[in-house]
Amino acid sequence: MSHSPSADRPSNRLARETSPYLLQHAQNPVDWYPWGPEALERARREQKPIFLSVGYSACHWCHVMERESFEEASIAALMNEHFVNVKVDREERPDVDEIYMKAVQAMTGSGGWPMSVFLTPDLEPFFGGTYFPPRGRYGRPGFADLLVSLARAWEEDRERVLQHGKRLSERIVAEGRVDTRGEIDPRVLDESLAALEQSFDPVWGGFGGAPKFPHALDLRLLLRHARRTGSETARHAALHSLDRMARGGMHDQLGGGFHRYSVDEQWLIPHFEKMLYDNALLVPAYLEAYLVSGEPRFATPARAACEWMLREMTTPEGGFASSQDADSEGEEGRFFVWTPEELARVLGARDGAWACAWFGVTHEGNFEHGTSALWHNEPAGEVARALGVAEAELVERMESARTRLLEARAKRVRPATDDKVLAAWNGLAISALSQAHQVLEEPRYLAAAQRAARFVLDQMRQPDGRLFATARHGRAHLNACLDDYAFLIQGLLDLYESDFDPAWLRSALELEAVVATRFEDAEFGGFFTTGHDHEVLLARLKGPHDGALPAGNAVQALNLLRLAELTGRVELARRAERTLRAFAGLAHRYPAAFSQLILALDFLAVGPREIVVAGASDDPMTAALLRTVRTTFAPQRVVARADERSDAELTPLVRGRDGVGAPRAYVCRDYACALPAERPEELERQLSDS
Repeated sequence: MSHSPSADRPSNRLARETSPYLLQHAQNPVDWYPWGPEALERARREQKPIFLSVGYSACHWCHVMERESFEEASIAALMNEHFVNVKVDREERPDVDEIYMKAVQAMTGSGGWPMSVFLTPDLEPFFGGTYFPPRGRYGRPGFADLLVSLARAWEEDRERVLQHGKRLSERIVAEGRVDTRGEIDPRVLDESLAALEQSFDPVWGGFGGAPKFPHALDLRLLLRHARRTGSETARHAALHSLDRMARGGMHDQLGGGFHRYSVDEQWLIPHFEKMLYDNALLVPAYLEAYLVSGEPRFATPARAACEWMLREMTTPEGGFASSQDADSEGEEGRFFVWTPEELARVLGARDGAWACAWFGVTHEGNFEHGTSALWHNEPAGEVARALGVAEAELVERMESARTRLLEARAKRVRPATDDKVLAAWNGLAISALSQAHQVLEEPRYLAAAQRAARFVLDQMRQPDGRLFATARHGRAHLNACLDDYAFLIQGLLDLYESDFDPAWLRSALELEAVVATRFEDAEFGGFFTTGHDHEVLLARLKGPHDGALPAGNAVQALNLLRLAELTGRVELARRAERTLRAFAGLAHRYPAAFSQLILALDFLAVGPREIVVAGASDDPMTAALLRTVRTTFAPQRVVARADERSDAELTPLVRGRDGVGAPRAYVCRDYACALPAERPEELERQLSDS
């Protein structure tokens, strides 16, 4: 949801921000501040508590709370009288969000957005929750009553409020200093496999019940477990989950890309927002399923998600936008759902009826107001038999129908796009598109990844080489956090393995040096969310486990392992192992929460291979050897090219293996190499050896 500025409505301080989420609130009657010195100094000067509201642009209930409470003059008056009101976009400030989400979870047992937290002037949280209705309902206190109650407590019982805030703050600060170290034990791989198999839903795929999230990292890890152990159960769990998700309503059956999660266990009805990061994480999972199975049904969703990124999420400067809203015209999902009458109007009576059967659209509907989210629950053969038509004809007609429906949908009022460019999420998108180029041989994906990388590296760097976290409309600002560096380094490594331009590897090493000097925990190992020169917040945390995003610490551990293999720099491998040890104690206790860390442990335990493809770039055999590497599922590897652009100082792997003579591939482990392979079948044999 976005609000058009109105000349007759005054703007608050948020009008100067770049975040579309903050700009949506710029004409609320609330006297909003962005997080920063002005708000925090006022709270201290006037000894007023802070109301901190955290959300993001694609969040449905954030829009509801704004409409019900922040646009309501009487509620805004209470807020302005008694509190310093601060609005934060969690996507721009994951550091602030991380701290106060811990507080809300400690106070209420759960968390979510919008996050509503009340702080003392010293930033200590004393009351919190998520969505509050304006007046009491749903068993929740009304926001207006809550404001009055908390203002009274601050005036009449301030000492108790301060003590409560101090106790909670001490708990959060202590969490940031817990020693979670342990020894790297390969048994955690088997513990992870057991935990994933135990929570797997054998009917609908995925893990646990409703609501159901895609868990891309868990699925990629299952494919590695299957390769390592030969477990058919692990292989089936991954492939079945990815198949059911692709057929579900959580997958946009017309436009490609995945919505954020399913509200039911069947993947049928999604929360309709689309996030760049979800799709960037799912693309590699589908590509790997395609490599493992050889079945095009797994390549198709990966390709469709990439096409969605290129078509709908590319900014004019070449970066990628953050998200698309769930709501349009004031209703969640309206842009995406259909009725039988709408299908018939676009496709005609016969194709409309076929599309109803194909996409599960009924007169009763599976969503709200008699509408249906599209899904493809029944196999094509069964639908064709029920309709009494040939399967090939039905498939052909439905592909044509998909194109026509997409064109018709484009004429609807679109959900808003949050077009800020986040360094972290762009790193994930660069990874996804680079890997899609490698597997699907689509040059447009490589070009888009290159463009995004150049944008972030050129337009989102500070003069001293540090990154900015966010950029929009020519303005980059806010200090980057660990995820920004870790995800971008990963993207640059995948980009290097796509076009083999040494410049990407050099940039990755420059960013790695920033992480090492500014983020590393010298005492316990691992990396803090914020750099040592970041603004002082309530606590400095490390975020070791995965959430909706993979843990930055674990991504960086795998980055370091890959960089060590490519560059031969042993100190990088040592730093990676120190990072893994920093969280090994926790990972053994809760393996299901550490899939990205276990991906890094798997890379280390299996023993990575160094692969060098040598030969002239225009020689078809060079391309054939490279294609063999890229179409073989052997994820514990790094790949380099020996050609006219190679830099033997940067990548010692290529030394003495220039592109002169017949093309050949070298498969090495610990810098000991098998005989060079000159034919794809020889190379395939070497890659298949565990």
